[in-house]
Amino acid sequence: MALENDRYTYRVTWSEQDNEYVGLCIEFPSLSWLAETPELSLKGIRKVVADVVRDMQENNEPVPEAIVCKRYSGKFMVSVPIEVHQHLAIQAAESGVSMNRFISSRLS
Repeated sequence: MALENDRYTYRVTWSEQDNEYVGLCIEFPSLSWLAETPELSLKGIRKVVADVVRDMQENNEPVPEAIVCKRYSGKFMVSVPIEVHQHLAIQAAESGVSMNRFISSRLS
């Protein structure tokens, strides 16, 4: 049985090692489901996640929030080597924009 209002993030990819498609859920990285087709792989991982969520709820365990439902500030900090920082500052100046705007455009 599928989850009601399932907003988790799923991905299906080919597993060369298993010679099958593997369904994954980002919010539950330890879970996966192998199947012969991408459609069956997605259906399988969604059922496994639903079963795990139900079990967690029954045991009063915290259930992971869907990534897409989280609120983000739009800000994050990252440390880089001094040389990289200097190089980015130069590129931003040459482009005539702030370093923040330059890096944001590079990440987009």
